[in-house]
Amino acid sequence: MLAGLWRNVALDGNDFHAILSNPTIDLRFHFLQFRVDTLEDFNLLHRAPHERKRDEMKTESIDKCWIRLHMDDNCIVALQPLALGFSIELGQKTVSLRKAIPAGHKIAIAPIAAGESVIKYGWPIGLSTGTIEPGDHVHDHNLRCEHKIDYSDLATLTPAPLASIHGRTFEGYVRGNGSVGTRNYIAIISTVNCSASVSRFVAEHFTPYVLDAFPNIDGVVAFKHDSGCGMAYEGIKHRTLSKVLGGIARHPNIAAYVLIGLGCEQNTLGHLLKTQKLVPLLLAGSPVSSKTGNLAQDAREIPVLSIQDQGGTRATVQRGVEMVTELLPIVNAMQRTTVSAEHLILATKCGGSDGYSGITANPALGVAADRTVACGGTAILSETTELYGAEQLFTRRAQSEAVAKKLLDRIEWWKKYAAGYGEEIDNNPSIGNKAGGLTTIVEKSLGAASKGGSTALQAVYDYAEPIRTKGLVIMDSPGFDPACATGMVASGANVMVFTTGRGSCFGCKPVPSIKVSTNTLLFERMPEDMDLDTGTVLQGESIEQAGDRLFEAILATASGQKTKSELLGYGGDEFVPWSIGPTL
Repeated sequence: MLAGLWRNVALDGNDFHAILSNPTIDLRFHFLQFRVDTLEDFNLLHRAPHERKRDEMKTESIDKCWIRLHMDDNCIVALQPLALGFSIELGQKTVSLRKAIPAGHKIAIAPIAAGESVIKYGWPIGLSTGTIEPGDHVHDHNLRCEHKIDYSDLATLTPAPLASIHGRTFEGYVRGNGSVGTRNYIAIISTVNCSASVSRFVAEHFTPYVLDAFPNIDGVVAFKHDSGCGMAYEGIKHRTLSKVLGGIARHPNIAAYVLIGLGCEQNTLGHLLKTQKLVPLLLAGSPVSSKTGNLAQDAREIPVLSIQDQGGTRATVQRGVEMVTELLPIVNAMQRTTVSAEHLILATKCGGSDGYSGITANPALGVAADRTVACGGTAILSETTELYGAEQLFTRRAQSEAVAKKLLDRIEWWKKYAAGYGEEIDNNPSIGNKAGGLTTIVEKSLGAASKGGSTALQAVYDYAEPIRTKGLVIMDSPGFDPACATGMVASGANVMVFTTGRGSCFGCKPVPSIKVSTNTLLFERMPEDMDLDTGTVLQGESIEQAGDRLFEAILATASGQKTKSELLGYGGDEFVPWSIGPTL
């Protein structure tokens, strides 16, 4: 166990089954370790009574309606709406609610003076702005963010590697460069917003009816955006956009692509080809030239179209359709083959988070991330603005001081970047987050951090930078869902898990996105959007079991099982490259 980093969570013995099936199991959270100790450590889960007599409530603990996440916490989290006057039994004392508390929100269980820390997960999440009494609602009306970046103990608690998992496989598309795809798309990539409509027109020609004759093709997708001009040549905005578009062109889920530009944009086709080293794609298992041993496509130049050179909109669309039509039989010839799970590159994402996110779905995703790493794969954590306040959980377990310092450098950059616009990182929790019970960015970050599992932090990458490292890595990005997901996909992620408590609807072609609900009410309310429910953790399933169930879903999805967002058609409009720097 990582002393000083991991925390013990002791459960009421009568209710322990509600979280874990094994009383000594190590859940490998960043900062949580659930185990049973004694009844006095703390009473964790209680259930709200339904149609019970009041005298029964006096002698029987109320199971599963609130949770205390760490024995040092001076607040608990309501697991369902609790009424004014509701009594909470805490060992030898009773706390009565001073107002009604919504599900997912915090309740003080000890006096907290003005300026004192509110503790959750065993860590300070902010300072009280006034006196808080036991039974009070703790939220943005009496809690403010206060956090200083932790520069201590860098790379001092680097964990040993997990025991390797052998023999896990999925059915993937092996590309000529050795990368493995989980989907088989053709991309129409727009270099500038001026060619976005033409790119869309080309892709829209290939309707499901047209593609019925090509069952191994997942679709023809237009990757369009709002940039490509009005920026400094080779400036940060230009370089970032080029990395994203190059990452899409090289992506293992993209079997072939066509590039379309206007002709006079700053992000020229020539610049993109040169800086991203784009070459004709070699598709393993497809028809090849008898002379070169490469695809018939390789005998030509990379498929590039300039609207101005082609003769206008209609001519460009016609030629683009012809190009894709030629590619269809080649791409359709690709077949899935059995490959090791070491080829998984898992993007982890949370959005529309609530008070349950750090209790159920995110820790379960952390277990699945650990399984991925143990198989020899890669797990990507991102959303740098949502690691602020939890950075010490990664800097201490970094593989080296250099890796830890790079993460801290990125956080410092974000503070300055936000300050340049008169804002602060703590502006991050959204209205929806706060409605779900999250108050400060530190609180949100501590819950979000558990997505990354327990392994050593191997590397920190820039936004959309190609990821070559195995193990747990962090890719710098904003917390905004589409921009963050786009960056991880451009970096090479071939499957994504997206946790949500409020109900985010999201897809990110060409990568399948598995949607995981933090609570069962959401899963039942939005069954067509949610793939898995981890509210089951509050009903008896262990975090390990939920994480294993999620890992199996990752393997099935990587093998071709469609996600709910894919079935609904999500993913075409969620391509949003992060736009850094001024628009000129």
